[in-house]
Amino acid sequence: MTTTAHDVAILSDFRYPGGNSTAIAAEVRAQAEAGLRTVLVHVPSPHNRDGLPFSPRIADLLRDGLAELAAPDAVTHARLLVIRQPRIFTADLAVVPRIRAGHTVMVLNQAPGDAADPRRYYDFDEVRDRVELYFGPGIEGAGIEWAPISPPIRSALPVAPLSAEDWHEIIDVAQWWTERTGPVADVPVLGRHGRADPVKWPRTADELLRAYPDRADLRVRVLGGGEIATRLLGRLPAGWDVVPFGGEQPPDFLRSIDFFVYFHDPDLVEAFGRTILEAMAAGVPAIIGEHFRPIFGDAALYSTPAGVEPLVRELWADRERYRRVATRARDFVESRYGTAAHLARLAARGAGARPAAHRAPAPARRPAPVPRPRPVLMLSDNGAGLGHLSRLMAIGRRLPEGHPAVIATQSYGASVAHEEGFLTEYLPSRTVLGLPRQRWAGFLRSRLEHLVDLHRPAVVAVDSVPHDGIVAAATARPDVTWIWVRRPMWRRDTGTDWIAKGSAFDGILEPGEFAAAADEGPTVADRAGVHRVDPIMLLDHADLAGPAEARAALGLAEDRPAALLQLGAGNINDIASPVGRIAAHLCEAGFQVLLAESMIATEPLPPLPGTRVVKVYPISRYLRGLDLVVSASGYNSFHELLAFGVPAVFVPNRETSLDDQVARARFAAAAGVALCVEDPASDELDRVLAEAVRPEVRERLARRSAAAGIGNGAREAARWLAELAAENVRTGA
Repeated sequence: MTTTAHDVAILSDFRYPGGNSTAIAAEVRAQAEAGLRTVLVHVPSPHNRDGLPFSPRIADLLRDGLAELAAPDAVTHARLLVIRQPRIFTADLAVVPRIRAGHTVMVLNQAPGDAADPRRYYDFDEVRDRVELYFGPGIEGAGIEWAPISPPIRSALPVAPLSAEDWHEIIDVAQWWTERTGPVADVPVLGRHGRADPVKWPRTADELLRAYPDRADLRVRVLGGGEIATRLLGRLPAGWDVVPFGGEQPPDFLRSIDFFVYFHDPDLVEAFGRTILEAMAAGVPAIIGEHFRPIFGDAALYSTPAGVEPLVRELWADRERYRRVATRARDFVESRYGTAAHLARLAARGAGARPAAHRAPAPARRPAPVPRPRPVLMLSDNGAGLGHLSRLMAIGRRLPEGHPAVIATQSYGASVAHEEGFLTEYLPSRTVLGLPRQRWAGFLRSRLEHLVDLHRPAVVAVDSVPHDGIVAAATARPDVTWIWVRRPMWRRDTGTDWIAKGSAFDGILEPGEFAAAADEGPTVADRAGVHRVDPIMLLDHADLAGPAEARAALGLAEDRPAALLQLGAGNINDIASPVGRIAAHLCEAGFQVLLAESMIATEPLPPLPGTRVVKVYPISRYLRGLDLVVSASGYNSFHELLAFGVPAVFVPNRETSLDDQVARARFAAAAGVALCVEDPASDELDRVLAEAVRPEVRERLARRSAAAGIGNGAREAARWLAELAAENVRTGA
């Protein structure tokens, strides 16, 4: 057991992405400037899902040496303990951190509920009982100080002994202020930023458009949560520019607008208004609701949504008044919410700034400790199915402990990776965000750079075509080894532009292809220096369930043959039309028929007589319980069926952008290891299925596919990436 001594200990859940982490970061930086030592004590909140990483703002503090993270087994001594976020204590803590502090402040930075439900978020009495049990009284015998963050929170709390002063937010104005020489555009630009939450927006479309007008002579910029507004409106107004959360840094965003406008659901009890504070510090006039007046006094402009447009036009026409409003707001924020106010309240609680002679050396950016594992960050594209993601998980589960995998994916299958035990980051695809190509490239670059800075990987493995955002991120972070995991068998005369961008990577890893002899795509001519392995599959033979276990898991009877239909994710083209014919044919032949529904299918499979839908990942674990599989000839399912000796009929998907499923399926049929139906709308389907249901045909297919001896290259791929990661660490990159 170890003991540490600090000036300020801050206890919270450091995974919150919004105001909680921003407020903590501001306080820690002010404390570091004053020579105070800060320790962060992480306690998971029961309403935050597992697997979330620390907020980037918190990760930056730890990386830069501005704060230390308390070890789970440490006894932490501090002059002052500050606890933030009451929702942490809505359930008993599994592990109570051991903290000895001279004074303890519980910061109430969220109301217990809202107008509709006063206890929606927490019960104050229950939270108070737990906090006092765990952390009071202090070593000097003092009880816990309960400090609301603002007047609205104070008025929302039940009658209880509360601190005479609010523990308000703080901000370093010097880091935000920009001297404005004029408007940012030829028309007024209104804006707002914040995390995506429906209660952060007006409740009705009418109120929303009053606050953020759709006018030809006005523009609106939204950073974060814009999808909520456009969903409420049912459209994206022509004058709106919607940027995803994290797509721009707030200071840069605020420099791109003339007015900050913030209105929310009337039931919400807004704790403080951090984004308003930031706008005022940046010199942007804030137009907000009257209920914020106790916090921002006369420094803000107060209105209803209907009054926004007239007020904007008034200030737009009077630049001198605009300048006075901006300057008054800055001065107000500096005097009331500046860092000096924070240091004064620390001093009043026994944690004042130390004399210069007794301060610890100024914190400097510290290199990561040598023994710390350097992960492999694995980025997958937004495929129609789970192919990209499954290949990376196949490699990731075989990486050594010294270089664990972190999965970042644009696929809806992010939840699948999380359930498989991977630390998972979700990056919405361009289609999901509805962004033009150039803006999405900027978003993707920003998010990748953030993930590299946060997780500090030694290698980034990309199973995706090299989008501009990926290339830009690789260029911006050259100290990391970037590897392109490039599946072969592209369609002829496609993708040459992608091939040309391969030079942005430090190396190319190519999974093997059974049908390589039929590959006429552009990757064939670009194999110089490529590291090639056997086909990559998620599971090995030893991972498969036995026939009886597999049948039991799939709910199949032992006395009848069983067939599985897996024609794709249903996200590329219409897979419903041939499914009915195939299912009817197999049912008539006496088969039990299962329909495999992808874990990320956007439309459910239609119900078919005599069939049953299964939604299992990975379905390959149960292939030994099946007598026949009718499948699309995508890379993963194709190689799994042949490697595991499963009789298969391939129905290639012709609508893929790169993957040549037709050539792959033709080659398998020519090699005698599977059957192929190229046109399921023709009578070819019935002819091939009539052959496939014959036991002697299935036995021959199983024997020939097993004899092909297809190995699994996932372990070799993992070994190679781990070697690259180790080399990166050795060279200090």
